[in-house]
Amino acid sequence: MSDKKYILAIDQGTTSSRAIVFNRDGKSVAVAQREFPQHFPNSGWVEHDPEDLWNTVVETCREAISHIDVNEIAAIGITNQRETTIVWDRKTGKPVYNAIVWQDRRTAALCRDLRHRDAELEQHINAKSGLLIDPYFSATKIAWILDHVTGSRARAEQGDLAFGTVDSFLLWRLTGGKAHATDATNAARTNLYNIREDQWDTELCDIFRVPQQMLPEVKDCAADFGMTDKDLFGAEIPVYGIAGDQQAAAFGQCCFKPGEIKSTYGTGCFVILNTGDEAVTSQHRLLTTIGYRLNGKISYAMEGAIFVAGAAVQWLRDGLGIIKSAAETEGLAGDLPDNRGVYMVPAFTGLGAPYWDADARGAVFGLTRDTGPREFVRAALESVCYQTFDLFDAMAADGVAPKAVRVDGGMVANDWICQYLADILAIDVERPKITETTALGAACLAGLQAGLFSDLDEIRSRWKLDAKFSPEMEKPRRDHVLAGWRDAVARVRTSDD
Repeated sequence: MSDKKYILAIDQGTTSSRAIVFNRDGKSVAVAQREFPQHFPNSGWVEHDPEDLWNTVVETCREAISHIDVNEIAAIGITNQRETTIVWDRKTGKPVYNAIVWQDRRTAALCRDLRHRDAELEQHINAKSGLLIDPYFSATKIAWILDHVTGSRARAEQGDLAFGTVDSFLLWRLTGGKAHATDATNAARTNLYNIREDQWDTELCDIFRVPQQMLPEVKDCAADFGMTDKDLFGAEIPVYGIAGDQQAAAFGQCCFKPGEIKSTYGTGCFVILNTGDEAVTSQHRLLTTIGYRLNGKISYAMEGAIFVAGAAVQWLRDGLGIIKSAAETEGLAGDLPDNRGVYMVPAFTGLGAPYWDADARGAVFGLTRDTGPREFVRAALESVCYQTFDLFDAMAADGVAPKAVRVDGGMVANDWICQYLADILAIDVERPKITETTALGAACLAGLQAGLFSDLDEIRSRWKLDAKFSPEMEKPRRDHVLAGWRDAVARVRTSDD
């Protein structure tokens, strides 16, 4: 067992990078955060400069550990925006193209062609990867880069290029190019990983035209991923934990048993339900994925993905200038007795589960002459709750009916959202004292490997409830607002697939 005091968690997200130092009790003792630019070269395209990701990670880590002894850090845990795709030169470490972000929809036409080529292909891919054919996942993003960056396909086939999700790219840089690896949760989001055989799948690589020699080694979520370059932080630090952000959040929420469920509200919203040893196949277009892998054993999960949650609030702030900060939204939404018939469908980059409509676009309905900032704010917040309802409704159709959900992420500091979510889902919403569960999950995984935590029971014992929100809305009103939401969604959909 390590006698060191701290774990450094790297939380590389869609709009910012954060570094959080946790102590042995799982409490945050230092935090640093940096936002970075978003790039939108064409409609539906979303990119990041990989150097922005790297530089903000290094800057935040250095700031977070500036007031502690770096030799007291037992390990680093990494959690990251999933599916975002980076291809880089193995010799120089330089990316050949910008990171194509998970929200990006440029490969929608390619995905349609694949689905139309063979009516049974998507079902076959789903049986192996647990995923659907959609631009969301990494495989078609990799193929796009290889097809559009001159010479890159030939270089990839020769073994000169490496692919990685953001965790893998950061690990490569942190270790000075010594480690090209990822964990099972990130691998499971590429559409190239066979989640039942627990390995990269040659047939899937052939379908998506991805050379297998580009792919990283896949390890447990708690494993020895390598040592950081000493020059980065003043000492070598082992990287002992990696998990995609949503799986890390589920781990931080202690969803270790089948039936336990969490919902995270960040840029997007993601619901993950632990299904244990069984890889449950949804009949209603939810995803089957890997919740975590420890000691070579997989715990599976069912997932629903919403592409825009907090991003809608960010749009109100940065795009429309309606608000100056997200903190204003709670009061503005609460000022209204109801939504006054205004609905926002924030399909800025298409609709995720259970619709999977890549070509849908956002819209606001029900505008009248007296519609103002408060109505826009409330419609944006309500849309997050309605989209969550759609996921729970699909789960219910699959035979899953949770009695409570644990929530986390930046948005759940807003009591109004938590209460409205409880009203719409008609179940209890539980908010933990530590809502930064994504970083906490990464820290817990690293702590397990480092010996700071003995087992999952010890981690579970540290979870504390901050507030419980119980349903108060009467059923007729709930049915009424949901009917309005369904009508709004129907208006933006481009297909009924």
